[in-house]
Amino acid sequence: MLTGHHFQNAYVTRNVDKAVAQFREQADVRSLSEIEVPVQLWTPQGEGQGVQKLAFVWVDDMQFELIQPISGDVLALYRDALPADDRLVFHHICNRVDDWAAFMARVEQQPYPVVLKGGTPGMLEFVYLDTREWLGHYVEYVWMGADRWKGMGGL
Repeated sequence: MLTGHHFQNAYVTRNVDKAVAQFREQADVRSLSEIEVPVQLWTPQGEGQGVQKLAFVWVDDMQFELIQPISGDVLALYRDALPADDRLVFHHICNRVDDWAAFMARVEQQPYPVVLKGGTPGMLEFVYLDTREWLGHYVEYVWMGADRWKGMGGL
């Protein structure tokens, strides 16, 4: 299943600060925000909280999400993809959808397993599908209100 508006490429790393410095040196960064935050997540193994250090780097209309898993069993999806060193490793793309309920109904009908989901209803919701067998990577889908989209730097 591939639908929505592709706006993000996401990478995992052991060192978000180093990755941000590289983007500042080598890209025309339009906007940058960084946060270290605990998040409540669902995985097929259960629910739990994970702490991630994140950077959202906008270059033109493409967002690069840089993810450094800090703690929490629910972050295995990211931690398992980390390299031995500090480099970036591509992890997933993210597509924005307009109607979350209609989209989730379609998710129930497609063959790729849901491996992670979370968010805050009415503000931002996301789900990851394991499309690695087809595309070689995960696909994240997100819905967010217009104010949240603008607040994240979306055009």
